[in-house]
Amino acid sequence: MEVIVPSNYRNKLLPETTEIAIKLIKDYFQDSLSKALNLRRVTAPLFVTAASGLNDNLNGIERPVSFRSPALSNEEIQIVHSLAKWKRLKLGDYEIAPGYGLYTDMNAIRADEELDNLHSLYVDQWDWEQVILPSQRTTRYLHEVVDKIYRAIRETELMITGKFPNMKAFLPEKITYVHAQDLLDRYPNLTAKQREIEICREHGAVFIQGIGAKLSDGKKHDGRAPDYDDWSTTDENGKIGLNGDLMVWNPVLETAFEISSMGIRVDPQALNLQLDIEDCSERKQLPFHSRLLEGRLPASIGGGIGQSRLCMLLLQKAHIGEVQSSLWPEDQVKTCATAGINLL
Repeated sequence: MEVIVPSNYRNKLLPETTEIAIKLIKDYFQDSLSKALNLRRVTAPLFVTAASGLNDNLNGIERPVSFRSPALSNEEIQIVHSLAKWKRLKLGDYEIAPGYGLYTDMNAIRADEELDNLHSLYVDQWDWEQVILPSQRTTRYLHEVVDKIYRAIRETELMITGKFPNMKAFLPEKITYVHAQDLLDRYPNLTAKQREIEICREHGAVFIQGIGAKLSDGKKHDGRAPDYDDWSTTDENGKIGLNGDLMVWNPVLETAFEISSMGIRVDPQALNLQLDIEDCSERKQLPFHSRLLEGRLPASIGGGIGQSRLCMLLLQKAHIGEVQSSLWPEDQVKTCATAGINLL
């Protein structure tokens, strides 16, 4: 929970100007994203019932914030961790055609998060999902979508630096693609986090594919739930996994910086396999899972894009608390105040 304090950190925008810039970024980017991927905005739930199986269990160890309502027979209700499964249900319910999809504002509370420059108890992101054809469940299509998302990010950066000339654009023109196994082969003596830092330092913007399956060293690059991203299918290049993380080099913090986790979603075969691998086959009886296994949900691709993360990056802030209002340990608050990092 240590805070990184960049040497000679200087806030380039006053707090009141920062608030204006945050709105500019959010409005511009979500409009660019929706046009690039043919998405329409929908209203999303803040909470779901535990019995529905719709909540994202992330790495399987994070506790959802929950409560019970007498009006709903005291059934357990959980604040969402993400809307990965809920979005796919909506694609089916709305009978959205291939090539089109939806996005929404997702707000979550992650009670077990370790708080630092990048992590908060409060999570806000654009959750999006697009219907695809079964024939598009390929790395090629995955990369086409990543290119569109990255282009929208760069266009947003150029917009905001154009309005605030004291900030200079730093993102590279193109994003580099690398598989997690290739990263391990290249840096066998580094941890997964260290590998991310090195590859982002070298290329500036990277999509790391194949998150969730075990690599040749018997370890996962990072965890991924078994019931939304497809991390078990072998792609057309002989690589395992049709998902990944979009990461960039953050010049303020001088470290790798994740913007988005996304991927092509499981089909019935991949869901069956992944639930068995993760020893949670009992989920096959839940409403979402049974509907998918019966072939009653469309093929899709989707992900989440951090709203505060994107604002923090493009406004060249040192702490996520400079672009969102949350709670922080008192020692972090004091450290930030001393360093001129203005927490909202």
